[in-house]
Amino acid sequence: MELREKHVLMDEMDIKRALTRITHEIIEKNKGVENVAVIGIRRRGGPLADRLAENIEAIEGFKVPVGILDITLYRDDLTTMASQPLVRRTEVNFDINDKVIVLVDDVLYTGRTIRAALDALIDLGRPQSIQLAVLIDRGHRELPIKADFVGKNVPTSRLESVAVLVKEFDDRDAVIIQEIIE
Repeated sequence: MELREKHVLMDEMDIKRALTRITHEIIEKNKGVENVAVIGIRRRGGPLADRLAENIEAIEGFKVPVGILDITLYRDDLTTMASQPLVRRTEVNFDINDKVIVLVDDVLYTGRTIRAALDALIDLGRPQSIQLAVLIDRGHRELPIKADFVGKNVPTSRLESVAVLVKEFDDRDAVIIQEIIE
């Protein structure tokens, strides 16, 4: 399977604007952020969670707890991934009990990643509620999961892939639609 870049859907400024809007929506929905914590799903959800937390602090003057969740062992496709899947550390260094958790991921697709993240979160404690923030919702859900905060809804074909690039890992911020060439 090969991927070929089709077009750039969002550039750095588009991503910044989307995250700023999501930040305001989080603040408004929760009537402030005193009981809010932000947790990104490891890999690209982590930097996005950090950016949302920085935005919240800039707007509200309140530093919310931020963590990173590794869901590798919670995935329902673990046996098909690799003989030795790479498990990284979950970095949630605060009590999630009775907190409003904003779970952050880059792309919402089938919903299976989010299901795994919910299982991983519940193993850490019992939050008051869990809200989902994603940069891109591309549709094609296989599970009944819906994001509370969406940067951009992008109808896609199953023969396309959505790649979110972040400076922290990719040296640039962009969202790219790629064609899957079989």
